[in-house]
Amino acid sequence: MSLCLCASQPKEIAVTTDITHSLPKVVADHIAACNAHDIEAWMATFAPDALLNDISREFIGAEAIRAFGAKEIFGDNVTMVVHRAWDRHGNVTVHARFDGTYDKTNLPDPLILTLYFTIQDGLITQLIILRNKTPV
Repeated sequence: MSLCLCASQPKEIAVTTDITHSLPKVVADHIAACNAHDIEAWMATFAPDALLNDISREFIGAEAIRAFGAKEIFGDNVTMVVHRAWDRHGNVTVHARFDGTYDKTNLPDPLILTLYFTIQDGLITQLIILRNKTPV
């Protein structure tokens, strides 16, 4: 008797749930604070030791995240409109249309960015913001 571990066995497919219209409270609060240009409310969504990565730059901790936000989010009057959002095994992925007074040279119109949120105890512990090359 032989045991065959064949490559034809089905692969596990990641389970996602569309949460476009039912974002977790901290994600909804984060986006609302950005759109209201309220840096204090925006900062309140992050854990004190959170990591934010934007354009392959890392900002770790409240002080670094606040400095980034003051200049590049609130200084540029950034707003976000959620296009789609998913929960994937407890992590939240959001595709959002970004606008603001930032330099739009060589950027697509509309600018759709993907935000990858990791949430623990009701706070954002990690946020990665990417402009993906695949269509969204």
